[in-house]
Amino acid sequence: MEEKKKLVVLTGPTAAGKTKLSIALAKAIGGEIISADSVQVYRRMDIGSAKIRPEEMCGVPHHLIDLLEPDEDFHVLKFQELCKEAMEEIYHKNHIPFLVGGTGFYIQAVLRDVEFSREENDPAYREELRLLAEREGNDALHALLEAADPEAALAIPAGNRKRVIRALEYHRLTGGRISEHNREQAARTSPYDYAYFVLSDRRDRLYERIGRRVDEMMEAGLLAEVKALKAEGIPREATSMQALGYKEIYDYLEGLCTLEEAVYQIKLRTRHFAKRQLTWFRREPDTVFFQKDEYDYDEEAILKAMLTQLQNRGIIQEKT
Repeated sequence: MEEKKKLVVLTGPTAAGKTKLSIALAKAIGGEIISADSVQVYRRMDIGSAKIRPEEMCGVPHHLIDLLEPDEDFHVLKFQELCKEAMEEIYHKNHIPFLVGGTGFYIQAVLRDVEFSREENDPAYREELRLLAEREGNDALHALLEAADPEAALAIPAGNRKRVIRALEYHRLTGGRISEHNREQAARTSPYDYAYFVLSDRRDRLYERIGRRVDEMMEAGLLAEVKALKAEGIPREATSMQALGYKEIYDYLEGLCTLEEAVYQIKLRTRHFAKRQLTWFRREPDTVFFQKDEYDYDEEAILKAMLTQLQNRGIIQEKT
């Protein structure tokens, strides 16, 4: 039986401090980082995505950053394909792929080697649903999903129009429920010998960091960044412009809210997003949580504990 390849995952809610720790851990294990992020893949979307700067990488190779133009679509299937390509390149160098980021669905897709059907497409029905949402609102669209797949309706917020439409399209074409399909795929055995670390913190500290980070993004020029993207013709409905921070600032530029309201919404929605991330990671099997407060915010102690875990699991060899 072929030995499973090694894989390390470091995830956690937004603003938990993954970036700095990921560099230290990657250097310690001879790893190369793959960004498990739905926004950092886009060029010229640096501030709002909290993208790592080249000088912060400390010589650690990073993959899946600055690959696409902001008008290109990016989804979990595309991520899975690109991630597998990067992993093969890393394995070829006898290094360990190190998946870092907060998009839990993307991580699960790679970790479980989830199969996504490419056949279930009905553009006419998709357009019909889009027009319904434009005419009657996202709640009307979500009500259809509640009737067709109550479990999926609980998991997918009404505001995520694209995923609601995808779930309805799947139901229309297969007669099945996408929630059942996703559950079956999530239960697949991983083809990797992996460690799945979650870095987190007390909620009040996390929310405080989120607020401070948004203020820092605004000071760093988030408004100018979104203004430049809009000026180059990136439409409001582009996948990239649905990202937290970009969507709200775009609304301000379109005159739909004040700048103060946009910033408030970024902070509020980012807090909600962090809460959903934690819910997702707690549901995932085999996750090992590292609460920063339990380590008195000593990053060296957290790093040492993670290395011990990797040694105990046989993913890295203990240094003699």
